[in-house]
Amino acid sequence: MDRDIEIPHFWEQRYQDGTTRWDLGQEAPPFARLLNSADAPPPGRAAVLGCGRGHDALLFATHGFEVVGFDFAPSAIQAARRNAEKMAIAAEFLQRDIFELVPEFAGNFDCVIEHTCFCAIPPRKREAYVEVTRSLLRPGGEVIGLFFTHNRPGGPPFGITPEEIKQYFAPHFELVSLELAFDSIPSRRGEEHLGRFQRQS
Repeated sequence: MDRDIEIPHFWEQRYQDGTTRWDLGQEAPPFARLLNSADAPPPGRAAVLGCGRGHDALLFATHGFEVVGFDFAPSAIQAARRNAEKMAIAAEFLQRDIFELVPEFAGNFDCVIEHTCFCAIPPRKREAYVEVTRSLLRPGGEVIGLFFTHNRPGGPPFGITPEEIKQYFAPHFELVSLELAFDSIPSRRGEEHLGRFQRQS
């Protein structure tokens, strides 16, 4: 299984089978709250990793961000493009392996948006994931992530603790905030942390 989830076909098959339980069918409520708050990040160029059908990407686009969504699965990208067209929202969606975005997109973004991508990759690739986010960001850019912090065995989604998240990002990022999300959907309540990490110059 650990190797299978690194193959685009694994995720494409999930879309084909309709087994996409990670897809809320809407934007994540904690992101919506953040973007409507006094602490909202300023609009800029945003990369959405593992964007799926584009719900979170399109939310950020409606708040003035220039959004590029990346996903392994062709069906996800096609659905995201359809959703953008239906909503008349400008956003770009590309079928890519996130671990192959550099050097093409190095230093291209002001923020990286994370939701259900970090928990889907094999835990042994988490350090590589953090390095990708660092490389995609401009100095001072930030990762804005809704992390799945469950403690169930197995995966995906693979669990993690808030302290472990801090440890992974610490070498390249300054912690801005990492807090338990109080407005997650009911099935994830108490298992999501909303975090912001700023890339060190």
